[in-house]
Amino acid sequence: MDRTGMKWVLALGLIIGSAGRSAAEELQGSLQIKGSDTMVNLCQAWAEAFMAKHPKVTVAVTGGGSGTGIAALIGATCDLAAASRKMTEKEIAASSAKGAVPQEWTVALDGLAVVVHPKNPVKQLTLQQLADLFTGKVRNWRELGGRDAAVVLLSREVNSGTHVYFKEHVLGKTADGHTREFAPDALLLPSSQAIADEVAANPTAIGYYGMGYLNPKNVAVGVAKAAGEPSVTPSEEAVRSGRYPISRPLFLYSRGAPQGLAKAFIEFVMSADGQRIVKQIDFVPVQ
Repeated sequence: MDRTGMKWVLALGLIIGSAGRSAAEELQGSLQIKGSDTMVNLCQAWAEAFMAKHPKVTVAVTGGGSGTGIAALIGATCDLAAASRKMTEKEIAASSAKGAVPQEWTVALDGLAVVVHPKNPVKQLTLQQLADLFTGKVRNWRELGGRDAAVVLLSREVNSGTHVYFKEHVLGKTADGHTREFAPDALLLPSSQAIADEVAANPTAIGYYGMGYLNPKNVAVGVAKAAGEPSVTPSEEAVRSGRYPISRPLFLYSRGAPQGLAKAFIEFVMSADGQRIVKQIDFVPVQ
């Protein structure tokens, strides 16, 4: 290639590079993300970092629970749904019937922390003991080696993906195959933060939430798969390896193949920068 040809190639490369930078800089518009309360702080951190990269973009993040976010996605009132559980076949069918087959991304991993007040002497429980507690079979802490005090049960409300996951994976099923229900006196709270606040104020309370909400005023009990097996507390290593018994993936869902801002946002979430934020918010990166 002669010098003239080389100059044209270099010039073309500069034009393409400049166009690419311009496209990134000119990304603009608004994006609505709704759903999981477990993920709301994580999604907000992603949103703030994404808007810092793209000043002409506005990303609005709201909670309300996984079911609320998925319903909004089906109804086309949000662009992305954040969910701490998988969409059900019924929900996928409802979205598909409206012409949008949902697409799923596993964007982080989480361990559900079971938490008590720091003054509670009970610091280790098996999955069976947790099931007995939250179904109401065990009602006094002395039955588990604690003080003589009635157990106060705290749960997320029924629209929460965290509630659904805990019910399916901890409470388990009855002999006839039906999923066990929470005890009628369990207090259903609207957010993970509400559970954290109540546990901090009540020495007889026990609750659960995503490990990103752990704080010095709550203690995560060690959970053992069965009696005689080691108890494990939620941590990045324990979740990633599968040693922690109550671990789960976290998802983003789009209505069909994502386009525009939704596509750019998901690409950012799955990038090294996005996954670094996952770790900063005390969840576990997927890569």
